Amino acid sequence: MTIEVTVPSLLADCTGGRRQFPLVAATLADALQRLLEEYPRLRPHLYDEALQLRRHVLIFYNDDNLATIPDRNVPLRAGDRLLVLQAVSGG
Repeated sequence: MTIEVTVPSLLADCTGGRRQFPLVAATLADALQRLLEEYPRLRPHLYDEALQLRRHVLIFYNDDNLATIPDRNVPLRAGDRLLVLQAVSGG
């Protein structure tokens, strides 16, 4: 299944300059893995050394925060989307 992925402008340099792009995967878990395989430069921005999602990063699967989805072996459907958000802080 092909889904739509959106990343913030700050990460577009890791995805060939694209903020939105299609990604082919069968399940949500597969989509997350393929995202890092196709765009390896995203890994250090999204995950820490223990492969845990960084605390300033949110990933939404449709309208649900990835952190609230215990089983990521959800089959993908037409119209599904992933949205990556990255909190920016400073003074």
